[in-house]
Amino acid sequence: MEPFDREGSADRPRSAAKQSGRVIVIGPYLRMRGGNADAQANEAVRDSEARLEEAAGLARAIDLTIADALIAPISQIRPATYLGKGKVEEITGLIAGHNIELVVMDCALSPIQQRNLEKAWNTKVLDRTGLILEIFGRRAKTKEGALQVELAHLNYQRSRLVRSWTHLERQRGGFGFMGGPGETQIEADRRLIGDRITRLENELKKVQATRRLHRAGRQRVPYRVVALVGYTNAGKSTLFNRLTRADVQAADMLFATLDPTLRALSLPHGGKAMLSDTVGFISNLPTQLVAAFRATLEEVLEADIILHVRDISHEDAEAQERDVDAVLRQLGIDPTAGGRILEVWNKIDRFDPEERENLRNIAARRPPERPCFLVSATSGEGINELLSAIEERLAATRTTLDLSIDASDGAGISWLHRNAEVLTKELHDGRFDMTVRVDETKRDIVVSRFDAVPRVA
Repeated sequence: MEPFDREGSADRPRSAAKQSGRVIVIGPYLRMRGGNADAQANEAVRDSEARLEEAAGLARAIDLTIADALIAPISQIRPATYLGKGKVEEITGLIAGHNIELVVMDCALSPIQQRNLEKAWNTKVLDRTGLILEIFGRRAKTKEGALQVELAHLNYQRSRLVRSWTHLERQRGGFGFMGGPGETQIEADRRLIGDRITRLENELKKVQATRRLHRAGRQRVPYRVVALVGYTNAGKSTLFNRLTRADVQAADMLFATLDPTLRALSLPHGGKAMLSDTVGFISNLPTQLVAAFRATLEEVLEADIILHVRDISHEDAEAQERDVDAVLRQLGIDPTAGGRILEVWNKIDRFDPEERENLRNIAARRPPERPCFLVSATSGEGINELLSAIEERLAATRTTLDLSIDASDGAGISWLHRNAEVLTKELHDGRFDMTVRVDETKRDIVVSRFDAVPRVA
């Protein structure tokens, strides 16, 4: 067992919430072998100590008191207990010595593995998926967020009903005097969970329908949508506040923001867009959460531009980038396609001038289809350049037209304001000379109806 030094993070301010018990965090990470290329690709993308610190940060996010955090290298995953027999016995002694109430395993445990470890250690065991679900359950504040978290949690719990409750039978079934045994407790629990999941899925369908109506309304205005995505604690909410002058909660903790937020974004030359702040991603994000939060993440799917915010000062920044790209692929978005994604390298205020210059040289060599911008959401450095790039990218997909319309044509003027971006509007001799910017889908309508002329660049 390898101890882990947590001195650098022990001074983080704790929540005022009541502490939830003494915890030991275990990092059961596979040892890499020279010929095991697949395992290296999947497991060695980040340093073991950084992975364990992230797991400890997840535990701190729900006010758990961490008594110890340990790396437990393993050569292979055991079907019964995940860890080998010797490791299980070693940890048993640590649990007894530290008066541990909960063990957090930084991995995905099967129901049988979780049950066997709880028996061996005589304490509650929580895997990575369960821990993230606990965080989301505490952080969800809107009705929509609560529905999505509950759905994910029930799907997770349904597979965990492994206790032997067959002695808790209900009334006997069948006819006559020799009816068979009735419904067992575990069967009743599964049925109740299944019924609740069905109801939640129906409610979330209504949420999706409402979001579609909101998006349709924004398209009529029309406002383009810019969505923020990124690894949790990359600084998305701080950047969101900086760009929109909003006051969304931003804290130095994992998953500080859970519920999605939309605000107006003012562009340098007077244009408007909608900026969407979404839930942060994380490595090994539970599939239940990706599925449950699909209604929220549809804002990302429909966005005209996606800003991938990265904490470039983090030691595992490249691994975090791969994790975010993996979740985007799960959502059906190709991170390498089409120039829709702009990378935002945040927290450059943590570097000295020489290091910043080196980062700028690296950024300049990035492929043009996925450019990156160096910013500090805290100090505001680089924000103007980012806004200009957003405006330029949005304008590239629209056509600028000049037209003249009779001032008495109120219906036509109203239509233009609803369906185009009016850049200039001047009254001359009873007619409005206007410059508008429209999507390609509405270009022909404006040209034919108002005799508009494309502006020459």
